Amino acid sequence: MGSIKQIPVRATYMRGGTSKGVFFNQKDLPLQAQNPGAERDKLMLRVIGSPDPYGKQIDGMGNGTSSTSKVVIIGPSDREDCDVHYLFGAVAIDAPVVDWSGNCGNLSSAVGPYAIQEGLVDAGPDGLKTVRIWQANLGKKIIAHVQVKDGRVVELGDFELDGVTFPAAEVQLEFLDPGADEDSDSGAMFPTGNFVDHLDIPGIGKIEATLINAGNPTIFVNAKSLGLSGLELQDDVNNNPVLLKKLETIRAYATVTMGLAASPLEATEKRPHTPKLSFVASAGSYTASSGKAVSEQEIDILARIMSMGKLHHAMTGTGAIAIAVASAIPGTIVNTVLGGKSQARVKFGHPSGTLGVGAEANNASGEWVITKALMSRSARRLMTGEIWVPEV
Repeated sequence: MGSIKQIPVRATYMRGGTSKGVFFNQKDLPLQAQNPGAERDKLMLRVIGSPDPYGKQIDGMGNGTSSTSKVVIIGPSDREDCDVHYLFGAVAIDAPVVDWSGNCGNLSSAVGPYAIQEGLVDAGPDGLKTVRIWQANLGKKIIAHVQVKDGRVVELGDFELDGVTFPAAEVQLEFLDPGADEDSDSGAMFPTGNFVDHLDIPGIGKIEATLINAGNPTIFVNAKSLGLSGLELQDDVNNNPVLLKKLETIRAYATVTMGLAASPLEATEKRPHTPKLSFVASAGSYTASSGKAVSEQEIDILARIMSMGKLHHAMTGTGAIAIAVASAIPGTIVNTVLGGKSQARVKFGHPSGTLGVGAEANNASGEWVITKALMSRSARRLMTGEIWVPEV
């Protein structure tokens, strides 16, 4: 017999960008879940409703998609140059796995507003409040510029984001030094030292890929090499089990090549969140999932990204960062599809519409250095209160 007692845990349910997640103040977690380990993972799985063989997460706060199966833990930072400490967990839907290996760029936009709402950061005078965030998964710094008025976060506004139904207040984000370095857990920006690697994958053959650490570890391939156009929407990919298996196989072997897993099986079972696999193609016109017409003339490139084994309904925030960084560096697959010219800013088409991102890059003594990646998102509180879970 399982637990016969439920306990309440204070939490906030937030939308950040095109994702939703359950946010916790570190101090509100049960003592046994305040530190990394099995007890924390067990709690987070139960909060979200995983693992669920039905794939719906009916008995939890998740909603059966990678974009809504997420948890965030925020606390005061012990670093002098940061205000808050931000830890992100991607919760597998059908497996007992919480992947802490990477960040969520979309939910990053909700961290600043949450920190102010929780009193971890003072709102200050009306205008833009700067919140300095330590992204603990990657060991990177994020700067959020949050609109405040009368001592409170401004949540509503006219900023529109494709993939989100209603407009809200804009949150400007700066991801500092998004390319990983030798001292980080992820390794160098290009872990193999190549802008393009030639992967020989059993059962598939040779695939050219750019393996890059930027935002999150990311694998870029040309859509044509997969027999795809780059215009695909979710159903085109997610209803094709043969294609899904092929894409995961490529991702798993590339993960090993990047030094992030010892075997493809480990990559699939233990590290489903990162690296992400993205396929890109030259600009083309299409109808987005909302019915919005996207014209070839308004975008620079097409981009699609896989998230937790499925095609993302829009674009992950960290995927957008990786696109910005790869666009700025000649020789990458993204840059080659763009025509080979380094671009400081790129606008790409994704299944829900379009998104513009930028990267500040310079070539110092033959080495590309990315000082920051820039993008705007929005965030909003959906619920505050207590989540009830069986006592662990």
